[in-house]
Amino acid sequence: QVQLVESGGGLVQAGGSLRLSCAASVRTFSVYAMGWFRQAPGKERESVAAISWSGDSTSYADSVKGRCTISRDDTKNTVYLQMNSLKSEDTAVYYCAAKRVYSGSYSYIQAYEYNYWGQGTQVTVST
Repeated sequence: QVQLVESGGGLVQAGGSLRLSCAASVRTFSVYAMGWFRQAPGKERESVAAISWSGDSTSYADSVKGRCTISRDDTKNTVYLQMNSLKSEDTAVYYCAAKRVYSGSYSYIQAYEYNYWGQGTQVTVST
């Protein structure tokens, strides 16, 4: 069983930055691919960014490319999402997700690929 706890959300002005963290309670974090998703009110959950278990593959939604960076620190069992130049449309609840990987090194952008989810952290961007 994997438990994921997100942190780092909050209220920020447009143009500002936030770094989200997701800490995983698991014995071997390094065998999990990780992803960040978000869900705004009245909208479907969407992928934001993903990273392979090895860290050598990353993927980003077009809406955040150039503004967000996903990274991981396996010594801390943590994945990060650095978000810069935030816009009002980035307002959402952000979730991290984990997928146990048995072969290959891919970053997964589809929510159905993931086995474990955190409770989410609210990001609100004010204009």
